[in-house]
Amino acid sequence: MTVTEVSVGWVPMAAALLLVVAAAAASLDGALAARSAGQPLGGGLLTPVAETTRLFRQRRRTTAAADLPLQRIGGAGLLTAALLMVAVVPFGRWTVADLTVGIVWFNAMDVLVWAAVWLAGWGPNSAHALVAGYRFLAQALSYELPLMFALTAPAVAAGSLRLGDVVAAQSGLWFVVWMPVAFGVFCVAVAGFSVWGPLGAPASGVFTEASGVDRWLLSTGRYALLTAGAAFGTTAFLGGGHGPLLPAWLWLLVKTAGLLAVLVALRRRLPVVAPERFAAPAWLVALPLVLLQLLFVSVVVVVQA
Repeated sequence: MTVTEVSVGWVPMAAALLLVVAAAAASLDGALAARSAGQPLGGGLLTPVAETTRLFRQRRRTTAAADLPLQRIGGAGLLTAALLMVAVVPFGRWTVADLTVGIVWFNAMDVLVWAAVWLAGWGPNSAHALVAGYRFLAQALSYELPLMFALTAPAVAAGSLRLGDVVAAQSGLWFVVWMPVAFGVFCVAVAGFSVWGPLGAPASGVFTEASGVDRWLLSTGRYALLTAGAAFGTTAFLGGGHGPLLPAWLWLLVKTAGLLAVLVALRRRLPVVAPERFAAPAWLVALPLVLLQLLFVSVVVVVQA
């Protein structure tokens, strides 16, 4: 698959598209919340607009002896990491950055989220936010190693770390068909670094002292990370832009929207998992299974060579 890097002028458009899809995810989340509460769905769909209006009118709250630069760097870090994640995702035949190490780049941006959440917890000089930052790091240590091996599986199958090559290798059969364990681990990790659903509770305290624009950046960053994770999962496991009739860029959007909708819908259907309870299944179950998955992929590649 030939992928062409777009000019710098297209970067704002890519960022705007990410925010639009993230806003759609927030609308769906609001509608599901309204439905659970027995309220009209229309009000839930407008949740992003109402929340943005409220937070932009709200005064920023500060705490005693807060490290405001670090707090605000952390708050903006989630959205920044999401933008950098999608920079390597092929949008049909185009991409912002056609890196030869695109998979490694995505994994590095995932680790950047660690720093952002921890800084957002450290900066306010608040016990609740600080403890939440450390709890997030404890949880991240549990899912990160399984995630690394899950990302290695499509790279081994394609013989490349470049996402264009990964998409091209799925022209006949999507990787999710013969890498279900790697795909499942990846989706769990997306929920983890997006501070989402059953894995979002440990870091929820980071929001305690955030208000106004600071809270908007954190909230928007969560949905943007979830969107970036869905876009990357579509590229690495669901065939990217491959599909009949529709152009490649539209197939990427459709698949990303579908995976994103599933991740949003599962938020209220799964129980919250404490970091100390998440560590054991992550290391003792998920890690061995994803290693077996990687071994299976490697054997298939060697046999077919």
